Amino acid sequence: MSSASTSAAWPAALATPRLALRPVERADVPVITRLWTDPEVRRHLGGPVDSNVVRIRERRCVGAPGVFVVVRQSDEAVVGLVSVTAGARDGRTEVAYQLLPEHWGRGYAREAVGAAVSWAQDGVPPGSPGVVALTQEANLRSRRLLEGLGATLMDSFVEWDEAQVLYAFPSAPAR
Repeated sequence: MSSASTSAAWPAALATPRLALRPVERADVPVITRLWTDPEVRRHLGGPVDSNVVRIRERRCVGAPGVFVVVRQSDEAVVGLVSVTAGARDGRTEVAYQLLPEHWGRGYAREAVGAAVSWAQDGVPPGSPGVVALTQEANLRSRRLLEGLGATLMDSFVEWDEAQVLYAFPSAPAR
């Protein structure tokens, strides 16, 4: 996990009908560590993260700009993580996301990523490169999610020895 940064105001708290996205707190770290080490979560993300890297990430993730923990509002359970990193891909802002497997298939990722993309678009100055997301070509669920949020396939390439696809979100409407 690099130190995410964004030009949108930080710290930020976002809300959807069922979720809250907020900066990472110390109490969230065990769940986030599970995201980094769970083989199913990491199947299309290069596999579980090395324990030495996990220890570094654990120290850096609390309050890190642009890194949101995703919390179900009904019971305050942490269901995942979304990050927004300005300038990550050719000057474009990149949105990345991970949810725990027991929360897949409920629309939480769609809500969380949609909220993060809207927030990220608010921080992208007019005329600047837009907001993108990257996933492995083989990750059909993630591709459907991105396409369902209106992102379009912009590029495909090999990175980390796997075929990747880059999606771009439409520009935010003028306010």
